[in-house]
Amino acid sequence: MEITKENKLKNLIIVGDRVLIKPKKLSEKTSSGLYLPPGVQEKEKIQSGFIMKAGPGYPLPLPADEDESWKEKSEPVKYIPLQAKEGDLAIFLQKGALEVIYENERYFIVPQSSILMLERDDEIFE
Repeated sequence: MEITKENKLKNLIIVGDRVLIKPKKLSEKTSSGLYLPPGVQEKEKIQSGFIMKAGPGYPLPLPADEDESWKEKSEPVKYIPLQAKEGDLAIFLQKGALEVIYENERYFIVPQSSILMLERDDEIFE
């Protein structure tokens, strides 16, 4: 299968309470007009980006059936879903993020606990 822009993230599975974020392009100048080199911009403690994929959430523990230890456990794992959804703009703490390069693009894998705020435009999906 050929990797295209539309399907390149299709085979990625994000685990647990994490999300995959594509960082927004940072402005090269400050509001006062000073131009900043890339190294200064990337060291900011707070970043923003768009959520490309989200994990299933927090797994719920299965009830203990100790009286039937012989019985095979085939119950599927249940999750508490995340607030973050694909397409949301996330403001997150860079300290909790892990930077990865996939298909020559830069992404962050961020736990939901490091996300400070989400902006969701529901009209995009209608």
